[in-house]
Amino acid sequence: MDIPNMGVPAGLADRMSTAEQHEYLRSRLSRRRMLRSSAVTVGLLAVGGALGSGTASAAPAGGSVTDGVDGALVAPTGRHLAFGPRPDTQFRISWQVPAPVKRPFLRFGRHPWDLSHKVEAEVRALHTPALTPTGTPVDQYYLHVALDHLQPDTTYYYGVGHQGFDPASGRAISTLSTFRTAPARHGRGGRPYEPFTFTAFGDQGVSSHAAGNDHVILAQKPAFHLHAGDICYADPAGSGQDSDKSVYSATTWDAFLVQTETVAAKVPWMVSYGNHDMEAWYSHHGYGGEDARFFLPGNGPDPRTAPGVYSFVYGNVGVVSLDANDVSYEIPANLGLTAGRQTAWLERTLRSLRADEGVDFVVVFFHHCAFSTTHQHASEGGVREVWVPLFEKYRVDLVVNGHNHVYERTDAILGNKVAKAVPSGGTVEPAEDGVVYVTAGAAGRSLYSFDAPDTYEGHEKRVDSVDTFHFGKGGVKVPETVEWSRVRYTGYSFVRVDVAPAHKGRTATMKVTALAEDGTQVDHYTIARRAGECTAH
Repeated sequence: MDIPNMGVPAGLADRMSTAEQHEYLRSRLSRRRMLRSSAVTVGLLAVGGALGSGTASAAPAGGSVTDGVDGALVAPTGRHLAFGPRPDTQFRISWQVPAPVKRPFLRFGRHPWDLSHKVEAEVRALHTPALTPTGTPVDQYYLHVALDHLQPDTTYYYGVGHQGFDPASGRAISTLSTFRTAPARHGRGGRPYEPFTFTAFGDQGVSSHAAGNDHVILAQKPAFHLHAGDICYADPAGSGQDSDKSVYSATTWDAFLVQTETVAAKVPWMVSYGNHDMEAWYSHHGYGGEDARFFLPGNGPDPRTAPGVYSFVYGNVGVVSLDANDVSYEIPANLGLTAGRQTAWLERTLRSLRADEGVDFVVVFFHHCAFSTTHQHASEGGVREVWVPLFEKYRVDLVVNGHNHVYERTDAILGNKVAKAVPSGGTVEPAEDGVVYVTAGAAGRSLYSFDAPDTYEGHEKRVDSVDTFHFGKGGVKVPETVEWSRVRYTGYSFVRVDVAPAHKGRTATMKVTALAEDGTQVDHYTIARRAGECTAH
């Protein structure tokens, strides 16, 4: 039977947001399912039909879809951890199975021989329809458990399983892994938190370079990892448009989660969403697929509209994840998605963190670059207009972006200009000097380029200014000449941040180091703050 073309006409797509395209596709796919009445499996999965409501809903742990599946032959894979809103007492554990299984669960305890706590898993079954006339449907099964009321600063052992596969049995015990809760939140009356490390990058995908970065990251023993968007590139087009479906591959997520499991099964993998993470056929905002795969804190302005927006506090560091698709002039599919609610929430959150005497440093991460000079994407004017004034008002200590597949670091910036030069090995005090921005988008995808020469630790080729551009309203490239581009490195890399807390009134530090995929250091500088000072405006 001939299948009608499922695309949004090009002229119409150019005028439609991701949400509008989703509704268009949903109605077209409803007609398509009527034509293909033999494809009855569409109705078996718990996502409300081919596209559903966007967020894959919980499916029953048993049911007809699992009949005939021998659980002993189905091995869990793709384990990945995340914090809940309180990292000292809340963890989220997620994994994938290649086929529907009965009664999925998680076991955990403080010793590998004592996994007495057993928790039933939530099933989020995701159906990807045949997005092109020659494509095939894909069914994926993601499982999630929320653990609350944990003990702070404690290592737990865990294993995931289902009927026929028990991680406590001798055959499956080798699948056990561990996680550690954050130290208990406290005021300034006692000793400071212990030093800790976290890592960050963006734009990973599936490649040997991506896997190499993962291995080096694991060697840093981070307390958590930040992924600044463009997670796996199942959608390599990245426009958030219906036309992306012609190159979309849902199974790329399977390969990515297997690749990432080497780290993410032990280290909380905290993601934000980039332009390649807008998959219009799943939900009105394009994040329905991510909702099925990830279990994020959900404490942002509205988890239904902005699921990748949240915050958490680990030790003396407050971390904020933002969705820059909401403010992007360059790729406007979700421009204005939250109607300003995300920005209002951001200001409330920054104000609250600065009023918390237990928080010394504030780190914000998101995808589109506030300040970059690459030939490809350069800087996002929407971020500069809407969020940079808040970063400066509350003197955010570190901003981490992806989007540009390079490493680049700025001097301290105020008002789009250099407020203080910060060479490699230097120290910045954001309360006085301004905000430093790091582009860490060289996690594994093909590298971008600079129009100015690379300049990094041991290979300095300093130039006084760089001719570049930023994206203005309407996606217009606005030329500019800037002096704030301090370090540029065209190579696969990531960022390690070593946090050294201090007693109240003394100096706490964060040492930011850029490491190439072979572990070579290409940049480092130190962020300093007087511990325990509230700076709310």
